[in-house]
Amino acid sequence: MSKPKQQSLFEDEELPENPMPWERNSQNLYLAQIVLNRPVDRVFHYLVPESMRPLLKPGHRVQVPFGRGNQLSPGYCVGVGPADEDQPSVRLKSVDTILDSRPLFSAKMLKLTRWIADRYLCSWGQVLDCVVPAGVKNQAGTRMVTVFELTDPRALQGRNIPEEIERLPAKQRAVYDALKSADQPLTMDQVMAAAGCGSGPVQTLKKKTLIRSHQKRVQHFENGDDAAYAHITKQDDLQLNRDQRMALDQILSAIRGQRSETFVLQGVTGSGKTEVYIQAIREVVSYGQQAIVLVPEISLTPQAIQRFRSRFDSVAVLHSHLSDSDRHYHWQNIAAGKVQVIVGARSAVFAPAPHLGLIIIDEEHETSFKQETAPRYHAREVARKRSELEKVPLILGSATPTLNSWLRVIEKKDTLISMPKRVNNLPMPGVNIIDVRNDVQVRRNESLGRVLFTGMQHALEAGGQVILFLNLRGYSPALWCKGCGNSVKCPHCEISLTWHRDKSLAVCHSCDFSSKPPTHCPSCGAPGLRYVGTGTQRLEEEVKAKFPNYTCKRMDSDTMRGVGSHAKVLNAFAAGEVDILLGTQMIAKGLDFPNVTLVGVIDADTMLHQPDLFASERTFQLIAQVAGRTGRGMQGGRVFVQTTSPAEPAIVKAAEHDFLGFARLELGHRKEMLAPPFSHYARVILRGPHEEHVEKFARLIAEILHDAAEERKLSVQILGPAPAPIIRLKKYFRYHFQLAAVNVEEILQLWREVDPKLPREKGIEYIIDVDPVNMR
Repeated sequence: MSKPKQQSLFEDEELPENPMPWERNSQNLYLAQIVLNRPVDRVFHYLVPESMRPLLKPGHRVQVPFGRGNQLSPGYCVGVGPADEDQPSVRLKSVDTILDSRPLFSAKMLKLTRWIADRYLCSWGQVLDCVVPAGVKNQAGTRMVTVFELTDPRALQGRNIPEEIERLPAKQRAVYDALKSADQPLTMDQVMAAAGCGSGPVQTLKKKTLIRSHQKRVQHFENGDDAAYAHITKQDDLQLNRDQRMALDQILSAIRGQRSETFVLQGVTGSGKTEVYIQAIREVVSYGQQAIVLVPEISLTPQAIQRFRSRFDSVAVLHSHLSDSDRHYHWQNIAAGKVQVIVGARSAVFAPAPHLGLIIIDEEHETSFKQETAPRYHAREVARKRSELEKVPLILGSATPTLNSWLRVIEKKDTLISMPKRVNNLPMPGVNIIDVRNDVQVRRNESLGRVLFTGMQHALEAGGQVILFLNLRGYSPALWCKGCGNSVKCPHCEISLTWHRDKSLAVCHSCDFSSKPPTHCPSCGAPGLRYVGTGTQRLEEEVKAKFPNYTCKRMDSDTMRGVGSHAKVLNAFAAGEVDILLGTQMIAKGLDFPNVTLVGVIDADTMLHQPDLFASERTFQLIAQVAGRTGRGMQGGRVFVQTTSPAEPAIVKAAEHDFLGFARLELGHRKEMLAPPFSHYARVILRGPHEEHVEKFARLIAEILHDAAEERKLSVQILGPAPAPIIRLKKYFRYHFQLAAVNVEEILQLWREVDPKLPREKGIEYIIDVDPVNMR
């Protein structure tokens, strides 16, 4: 089968014909350094044919023959130039095709991606492939058309062209004149319209070689995202209070000084951090520059976009719910400098903004900023590095900053900006810790205890709205046997199946296995399994039964699958069409609804008792963030936190809105243990089909790393190995251990030196996650 014609991504520019796949190395060689999307961090050298030399630049995507079969593989050019004098004389393969007419990566972005590869122990090619969206690589939203233009006069030497043109019939002359006056090549339809003729004169001129045709890629984007927000009217900037003005002045000083300073904007919920962001971006845009704003949840994106679109002329959005065509459309506009503000989730940190002036990470404490697959980067650290390379400020905004960021403030590495009061001096909501261990209704397996139920009644009767938070989806989180005390687990994972009543299925939330619930216990055969615990589906059913006269909506990953589903529910809630909004983490942060007068945390213990170093920190953050959704209007607000651990410091400090007290307490514990952020961890996870083999191999690798650390006199501790908290996941048994060191560079050095020499065991895979946030 013939190879498809080479196509240009950005513009109509003819690229050279494909060279022969092999050329012999000799003097005056011109080489390209190419990296591939493979878990091998190596740069490969390829010859650059003479016809490609003026075109190939670092940052281009290319196709190169790779492996014994010389199968064409996509790669990325990271360097190009004459070969060194000491380059060995070997047979090198040649670059086959340049895939784009313009480089996809700037020099700074190449430096950033190289840093990510080094920092997170993955290959450069994996990072580069992650940065470019699939819609850009696939050129979604574009198509190839045939266009016509005048033949280059140099190709017509020896002919009397003026005389030939004079003798042309009228319609052919009209075609020639139309193309001559056009400022770009025209399609057949455009030529016929301009010349007032059919296709015949065009084809005749082509046969006479006075005009030529070629393929051109054109855009036919239908950007639904812009249309969805077309109704938003422009608004003026708001008047800032004293705290906001002081915060903005500090940020503007760094912007005007072109400093790469990092600001930790610690403002209580409702303190007006978003308005500070907007007015800082206003300054950046006035210089013709661009700003990147990262938000943690797709549910926050619609509200964030509305705020920014009401203030700025061009806002692009990058998130996982976009179609490939829309993503490509935004990428093109951003790269062309046509976009003022880029709003998006984690991957938007890589937006190809050529005139970047500011980076903002809102709710910087959120774990969703850490990527769970290779490359396992953290967007906060990537943004920190990018701000350094671009010499622009970085703002990390949160009411509850991570202890990592807070320690950097204490050590004077980052600058603290404090906003301790709400806008208009509104009071923080009162938080009531409700001990439900002896609550009659909770003991009857109801979700709403007596105090919370009564509080909801009063709030709704007074015309207020209610938000209920529960971080467990489904109907019942466990199917439990009274006979043997075991729960029904997924056959592929060591995880209890969750009963989804709406589907009549027991579902695994890790591998998506589902089945009809068994009638007898798989362990002991006893009949009569019980459905234990409460998920968001069951909570919704209970709320609708107890408050039949009020409208209730649920937001979790089961109900928010459709495009625009988040915006639809949140807009209805903002308009007062929904009285009670309940859901998982996606409703816990960033949302601003002044009429919410009560927030209920159904079970504050769901994250507290996890086998996770960060469990206490995350519990504090969740409660503080959920509590911040109320009391934003003149009616005030109240928070009810149901728990069986009322004396737990994380819960008590969150109820007191005491971030400083919690940070001081938790940092004290972490320092005693020399745990993050006072040290760095890298988690190594091994998996395979046979548990005993995985355990044995984990011990072998841990011993090799331990011996290598001692030999190199590196202060790296090996913690483990041990079974992972979820020992079986998606049919594979899992063991893990951790590398711990005060200086992360020692961990990176050890792994880089030892990993290539580690033995390989058939059927067993392993990965390394630097600075993990998920310890399951």
